[in-house]
Amino acid sequence: MIERRALLQLSLLGAGAAAWPSMMSAALAQMPERGTRWIVLGSKGGPRVTTGRSNPANVLLVDGVPYVVDCGYGVAKRLEEAKVALPRIRYVFITHLHSDHVIEYGTMVDAAWSAGLSHPIDAYGPVGLAALTEHFWEANSFDVEVRIPDEGKPDPRKLLMVHEIGDSGPVMNSDRVKVGAFRTPHPPILEKNYAYRFETPQGVIVYACDTAYNPKLADFARGADLLIHEALYVPGVEALAARVKNAATLKDHLLAAHTSTEDVGRIAAAAGVKKLVLSHLVPGDDPAITDEMWVEGAAKHYDGPIVVARDLMVLDL
Repeated sequence: MIERRALLQLSLLGAGAAAWPSMMSAALAQMPERGTRWIVLGSKGGPRVTTGRSNPANVLLVDGVPYVVDCGYGVAKRLEEAKVALPRIRYVFITHLHSDHVIEYGTMVDAAWSAGLSHPIDAYGPVGLAALTEHFWEANSFDVEVRIPDEGKPDPRKLLMVHEIGDSGPVMNSDRVKVGAFRTPHPPILEKNYAYRFETPQGVIVYACDTAYNPKLADFARGADLLIHEALYVPGVEALAARVKNAATLKDHLLAAHTSTEDVGRIAAAAGVKKLVLSHLVPGDDPAITDEMWVEGAAKHYDGPIVVARDLMVLDL
């Protein structure tokens, strides 16, 4: 079923989709600092930029501390819209190095630095993240080296600390949050792609975007309060492929590299999660696919509450 809050959001959208960002902004401004909440910053999968949903990005807030999870197009702007000031960012988690998950990783940190960042940011991700970070700073070295003395700023290259993940297992443990990673295939990326499990004082959130269907994720997500899982609406693949030039290759990739809504339901049921959130929607820019259509496949196997993610949606534990 669709959660009552999601139905309310749908009714609001029906009254005027253009009003969604301003309504969410007002609600976000009233959120308390304490507690655990997940904010979906971008709910569409893939690198294409369109109107409507933004590309993959999220922020977990635990007692006001931001943990950014994936950095697709528009992540910095969405963070500001979510009332998460960029200089507050403390942690970043990257699932894999596809452009729609990292394209604004460096830009986001640079924007935070421009806005007054002065503390370290710890970034976690697969092998290759350190090289990506180094190349970003190299590409922007002129600007950085001019602004440090001209504006009296600290060197941002010394503030961004990269921690590469080589295998499944524990990733970090702060006084509030314990994070674990689980390697999951996203063909052709078979090793350098991870799901994350965030254990917070209020409960457990598991994030799995991108991934092919992987029944082993059920063990990783066992008993989670919230499973945020990518979703592929298979009937929409034909229409998507018809809109692009490399249709045959793209179709084969989508079917091999992603998880259908029915298979997402199977994972949620096997894991015994308390709530399922469908995000990283593929295709996420087809207005003909309704929330009910996204939910239908998953609900065949999972009988708990199912939410279809939207940009700036807040999920509280």
